[in-house]
Amino acid sequence: MKAVLRISNMNSSADVNNVRKVIANNEGIIACQISKEKQEIDIVYDQFFINEDQIVASLEDSGYTVL
Repeated sequence: MKAVLRISNMNSSADVNNVRKVIANNEGIIACQISKEKQEIDIVYDQFFINEDQIVASLEDSGYTVL
């Protein structure tokens, strides 16, 4: 599956690194591409292990606002 998430408070390179770590800590993530300029994350994941709601929850638990 593929998801595109918008993060409203991802402004710095440190935020990009933190978001990458949060996403990578989830089992079932195949790939992700983060655009700081667009404040978007393109994620490819295996829905057998994780779903979009769980990805959003992990980001929000880390202090990021998913639109």
